[in-house]
Amino acid sequence: MPLLQVRDCPQELYETISQVAKIENRSISQQTIVLLKNALNLTQERKLRRKSVLQRIKNLNLKDVDTFPDPGKLIREDRDR
Repeated sequence: MPLLQVRDCPQELYETISQVAKIENRSISQQTIVLLKNALNLTQERKLRRKSVLQRIKNLNLKDVDTFPDPGKLIREDRDR
């Protein structure tokens, strides 16, 4: 199995990982792997969500961008309330 070494880890981060590992009954190494997997999965999920939103926008077949309201006008209207 590959070895991962992290240098210059901030003390506060190390202590936080250590505390979470203790709560979860894991070693620091095991907890770090779990945290990395979760972070990478979140990144992948966000990419998939963005692609999905862009595809939905493309499926709307919007011809004219001017059909969208002016954001500045909307902000002004909201502030005037």
